[in-house]
Amino acid sequence: MTIPPPPIEFCTRHPDVATGRHCTRCERAACNDCLTPAPVGSHCVDCVRSARPSAAVRAKYWNASQNILVTRTLIAINIVVFVWTVAGNREYDLGLSRVYIENGEWYRVITSGFLHFGLIHVGMNMLLLWQLGQLLEPAMGRTKFTALYFIAMVGGAIGALLVEPNGLTGGASGAVFGLMAAAAVGLKQRGINPMQTGIGSTLILNLLITFAIPGISIGGHIGGALTGAAIGYFLLKPRWR
Repeated sequence: MTIPPPPIEFCTRHPDVATGRHCTRCERAACNDCLTPAPVGSHCVDCVRSARPSAAVRAKYWNASQNILVTRTLIAINIVVFVWTVAGNREYDLGLSRVYIENGEWYRVITSGFLHFGLIHVGMNMLLLWQLGQLLEPAMGRTKFTALYFIAMVGGAIGALLVEPNGLTGGASGAVFGLMAAAAVGLKQRGINPMQTGIGSTLILNLLITFAIPGISIGGHIGGALTGAAIGYFLLKPRWR
């Protein structure tokens, strides 16, 4: 008795390529180029594609994994603006001063918060923003963290205008001091002494530097800190008693 040879199968996607393999999911014939290793067996291109989450689901997963997205975005904006101002000597286009406010250029209350004078200035502010963002943004959520940052920025701008109305001021220091003060208030509300943590010592050290080194916007730092502490009291207040 003669046993007939097994039938020759061809790849579903490449009809001219003979194969003896199959997709372990749909069992269709597939060549080596069309199969992808899976936990059990191999899957064809169509099965791999159908098993992938939709674009909306992938975007949702990505969004959930970015727990400090606002912090990263703020740092990126500050760095881009710094490069832009240095390249074109545009400090006076963004800086804050009473003469500009009296001229109706209220937008400088915000733009001045992204203006920095030198690498050390932007470097120190971004370092503190990175550290504080990792602490506060996951705990507060993006909306509250963003609100705290920009309200503290406005508070710092108002403080700078009150103390040094004729000077040209800029920097994220007001917003950063607001974050530090808010973090200290949040710790205190939870029964933790801020001075026994890095937050309290960092805040005190930066306040000492504010008054010790000339050329630093005292009004901007104090205004941002007071505003951040006040806003943080409400936004970081624990839900439990």
